[in-house]
Amino acid sequence: MTLAETLEKLSNACGVTGREEEVRNLMKKFLKPYVDEVKEDKLGNVIGIKQGMKNAPKVMLAAHMDEIGLLIKTISKEGFLRFAKMGGIDDRILLAQKVIVCTERGILHGIIGSKPPHIQKEEERKKVITYDDLFIDIGARNLEEAKKMGVKIGNPIGFDIKFVKVGRNIVIGKAFDDRVGCAVMVEAMKRLKKTDCTVYAVGTIQEEVGLRGATTAAFGIYPDIGIALDVTIAGDVPGVKEAEAPIKMRKGPSIEVADAGLITHPKVLSLLIDVAEKNKIPYQLETGLPGATDAARISLTREGVPCGVISVPTRYIHSPASMLCLDDAENTVKLVVAVIQEIPKRF
Repeated sequence: MTLAETLEKLSNACGVTGREEEVRNLMKKFLKPYVDEVKEDKLGNVIGIKQGMKNAPKVMLAAHMDEIGLLIKTISKEGFLRFAKMGGIDDRILLAQKVIVCTERGILHGIIGSKPPHIQKEEERKKVITYDDLFIDIGARNLEEAKKMGVKIGNPIGFDIKFVKVGRNIVIGKAFDDRVGCAVMVEAMKRLKKTDCTVYAVGTIQEEVGLRGATTAAFGIYPDIGIALDVTIAGDVPGVKEAEAPIKMRKGPSIEVADAGLITHPKVLSLLIDVAEKNKIPYQLETGLPGATDAARISLTREGVPCGVISVPTRYIHSPASMLCLDDAENTVKLVVAVIQEIPKRF
């Protein structure tokens, strides 16, 4: 499969944080041909291992499999679903979204509803409707019918968005945060024919609620260097100032200098920049974002792990649908492969 085809399958899969089963199964399948071993740890991380030379550096690539979404909190006697948010979701983007409810009996389709605007008072129309005033309508007549449809407390709920190509190498889809990181990691392992390093390609869980999977996976692996593959805000849209989000779509991967969870190790930062320039791979530098990636937890493992972050610029992350340029993803793959080949010379 091509990079785009891998991304499409991963994007269309439902893997709300803590309920990553569908994505996990795909990652095992996609990694298997390109590594020596694929395993799943006790928490649910997928780890693909490509063996290198004896005593060679251990490299951990981390891309999180989970996506923002919802979980069923209560079911009303009328058959409507109340929900909790899983991960950082702006309440303003929830109203009227089509959703899928994942049950043991299969997928149910629904829509997020609220009190109709026609009968709202003027002061109500001016306010953002918070998520606890919203509900999901699956067409059930009552609680009993909802249960017969397979609905249970704790069922994960994803956004009903399908992957599409909309322009020259521009795609829209669900959960690009961080399915594009997963797709990049798979493609990098595919192209990494031989390396002296032992590479651990890790699909992590529960990143959106506290970087949890990366924490335990890194403890077990204890790599010599860690690289998180994620997305970052592409700020080249109306209303965003250069100082707020300088990274742009179509300008190559972002190399993180510092964020809220990580100050990139100097040796790793120089490695990433030097390799990009040597191989004429376009890149951008970024610092100051308030968020963090899996690298924040990997870096604090045991006695410490030098870490860095390579991100694909993506518009509208943490919303039902995002947009990215496949050229940026392709250049991220090239950078990852070249960096791994260079690591034995520096670590």
